[in-house]
Amino acid sequence: MAQVLEFKLPDLGEGLTEASIVTWLVQVGDVVAVDQPVVEVETAKAMVEVPCPYGGVVTARFGEEGTELPVGSPLLTVAVGTPAEGESDDEGSGNVLVGYGTTAAPARRRRVRRQDDVPAAAPAAPTRTAPSASPVPPPEATPRSGPVPVISPLVRKLAREHGVDLRELPGSGPDGLILRADVESAMRETVQVRAHVAEAEAVAPAPTQAPAQAPTPSDASAADGIRVPLRGIRGAVADKLTRSRREIPDATCWVDADATEFMHARVAMNAAGGDKISVLALLARICTAALARYPELNSRVDLAAREVVQLDAVHLGFAAQTERGLVVPVVKDAHVRDAESLSAEFARLTEAARAGRLTPGELTGGTFTLNNYGVFGVDGSTPIINHPEAAMLGVGRIIPKPWVHQGELAVRQVVQLSLTFDHRVCDGGTAGGFLRYVADCVEQPAVLLRTL
Repeated sequence: MAQVLEFKLPDLGEGLTEASIVTWLVQVGDVVAVDQPVVEVETAKAMVEVPCPYGGVVTARFGEEGTELPVGSPLLTVAVGTPAEGESDDEGSGNVLVGYGTTAAPARRRRVRRQDDVPAAAPAAPTRTAPSASPVPPPEATPRSGPVPVISPLVRKLAREHGVDLRELPGSGPDGLILRADVESAMRETVQVRAHVAEAEAVAPAPTQAPAQAPTPSDASAADGIRVPLRGIRGAVADKLTRSRREIPDATCWVDADATEFMHARVAMNAAGGDKISVLALLARICTAALARYPELNSRVDLAAREVVQLDAVHLGFAAQTERGLVVPVVKDAHVRDAESLSAEFARLTEAARAGRLTPGELTGGTFTLNNYGVFGVDGSTPIINHPEAAMLGVGRIIPKPWVHQGELAVRQVVQLSLTFDHRVCDGGTAGGFLRYVADCVEQPAVLLRTL
């Protein structure tokens, strides 16, 4: 006889207490194997696929896509009975998040979808028209039958939040794949239709039996723009930046540096063979050497104890722009890595960030941040410190500029470096010394050899 087991949202680590359901990967009636991912959730740190520790038939799901659930809430129930063909009775869970999972690894995974298991299309919202105005015809579309051609859960989430029916939306991607641009285009068309209707209502004669009411601010906001919820990673970033501005008395200093020899040194390193070394990796190596000289900037403030805690290890964060917004992956123990190791780790974390697969551990624990905003084609910035860190080094674009070199005017590769620091951990002399050392290493890479 089958036994129905309840699977609850597990502890995802790093003190996270809740997660939002992004995409269900199984339907009621599906057969799932042990450790098969059943739902994709978004926490304040990352997107995570949650595997189920039981094998059997899904009998219930709890929470629609977009619902926020606290840790420990029921996710789904699974009827566990006679093992499915090809599976073993003693099959156990090998994929552990935090606090759940059994011993043996799964033999294989299998997912079966019922033929009639296709979600129904959402009903179209009625279009309002003024009494004497011509109604605005809805765009002609034939609802799809079968699964909707959408791969990205972000596209589904965007459509759901703004009321776009994916079954009536033609896709511009390969084989009719619906892309984010298709959803955004439909959102703009919806706004234009609403504006047209509102204009028609405004010029139509008002009913004599009741005076027209002025629109409320919330009505005007709904008609004039799009509301984007601050939750998940974007909400976490907003909270962290707000806290940083509220708690940290920051200051910024900057300097222009001649990066010509720095760029020549990189070319020579890569010409010598081996894995390619990135500009960011060389700058990171300079940062760790500078922090060894000025450890005050690799610290944090303990407000409760009224102490500045200087940290032994350098866990270097770096800003990465992704489709889901700005994230700051962390290179752990950057102070013991060489340029090749740093370059490889930057590449791995950047790829994971763009795929939305960074783990909570890879997004936390930073002690200093390197922000290369030059990739956006800008020279300077005054970034907000990544709380609770004490400083951030910003690097602008490296471009040819007029420069006095050896007493003569020449065209050199110039970069602007800026340091934003917590004025509680050090004064301007320390911050200036750190930035000057970084600039000296950029202008004369041989200076760095003294610390190797």
